Amino acid sequence: MTTFVDRVELQVAAGNGGHGCASVHREKFKPLGGPDGGNGGRGGDVILVVDQDVTTLLDYHHHPHRKATNGQPGAGDNREGKNGKDLVLPVPDGTVVLDKNGEVLADLVGQGTQFVAGQGGRGGLGNAALASARRKAPGFALLGEPGEGRDIVLELKTVADVALVGYPSAGKSSLISVLSAAKPKIADYPFTTLVPNLGVVTAGSTVYTIADVPGLIPGASQGRGLGLEFLRHVERCEVLVHVLDTATLESDRDPVSDLDVIEEELAQYGGLGDRPRVVVLNKVDIPDGKDLADMIRPDLEERGYRVFEVSAVARQGLKELSYALADIVATARAAKPAQEATRIVIRPKAVDDAGFTVTKEADGLFRVRGEKPERWVRQTDFSNDEAVGYLADRLNRLGVEDALLKAGARAMDGVAIGSDEDAVVFDWEPSMSAGAEMLGRRGEDHRFEAPRPAAQRRRDRDAERDEAQGEYDGFSPF
Repeated sequence: MTTFVDRVELQVAAGNGGHGCASVHREKFKPLGGPDGGNGGRGGDVILVVDQDVTTLLDYHHHPHRKATNGQPGAGDNREGKNGKDLVLPVPDGTVVLDKNGEVLADLVGQGTQFVAGQGGRGGLGNAALASARRKAPGFALLGEPGEGRDIVLELKTVADVALVGYPSAGKSSLISVLSAAKPKIADYPFTTLVPNLGVVTAGSTVYTIADVPGLIPGASQGRGLGLEFLRHVERCEVLVHVLDTATLESDRDPVSDLDVIEEELAQYGGLGDRPRVVVLNKVDIPDGKDLADMIRPDLEERGYRVFEVSAVARQGLKELSYALADIVATARAAKPAQEATRIVIRPKAVDDAGFTVTKEADGLFRVRGEKPERWVRQTDFSNDEAVGYLADRLNRLGVEDALLKAGARAMDGVAIGSDEDAVVFDWEPSMSAGAEMLGRRGEDHRFEAPRPAAQRRRDRDAERDEAQGEYDGFSPF
């Protein structure tokens, strides 16, 4: 059983941010020293990193669920929570990252190339960070945001300069073993090669990589045999080398028809028509193989192919082949445009961009979408009235109240903030502008005020008693 895996489905989840802390500083002779709740720590990211020592996705096949650590909550005495540790996942060079719909998210080529597959959640602010001149003692803190989670697909596409293609048992593995130091499995039965093998070839001043990929049969472009598992690994190659068996024992096959079948499968797969081709007639050390090679070589050259007669066993014609491939690879590399310096594109927001949208849906529900409103909702502790009032004030300052009025919202209409999966739905009251008054003097604690004279304290107690008695009797004296 092979241990090579080149396509996996992976579920990643970044760490959640730690919650902020609501705390009041206390010490001897100073029991109420002000808010000192620390911020929560950031959740860890999930990062894919190219590692040259990794050649397969097997580990993710056996363990497809990966999660980074969460950030720690804040604590009193202005102690911030510890950040979650990033989860770094090494992947082979040439890994393509796709979403569940097949859209390419990243193409990871080159040692150290990174892609953040899951963004860690922000830590919530503690009440010390929320304090201001008007909000001296917040009795609440913000919650940490949940980490980003998603399902992704990892596909490995071998990074090589030259790809050896051909029928099973055409001698591709033997050829790469004598051209390079690669040691693939070699046997006298079809589909001996079940995994791509990479070798490094040095020809003069040119060093290039050569790949021996699993054999191809008719119908491979539709998944027959090793099918797409083979074709995926030739996409990045600069040169395609057709390895033809001139000593095949199958009566219904010949090198020219094998070439036509392989070209048809490459055409069906698509995207490989511009790659230069080279034909290698292998096993010419056998008398019948040499005779067949001499017979078909003029026909292949007439089609425009460069033809080389070689024998991997007898090591004939290998030097000429390796130097010819080196010339083609060098030409292809020189033809590539020089990599431009990274250009930073700055797209400022439009003057009239409010940062959110309000739409009325078919069922009459008004939906608010935007980065800030949705983030604020995730950070709000709805069990704390003061935190809910703080959210109301933030939304009002952003302009959500006015936007709902312009959209035609009326009292007690349903309003949802966020997407269907995690939306917060409530019956709207057009009174958010009075958020501070709705919940009293939010963020102000009378314990922090200067001491009042005894006479003033008595008057306040009497007023509070009269007010409570009036409410109990069903009326208010104020």
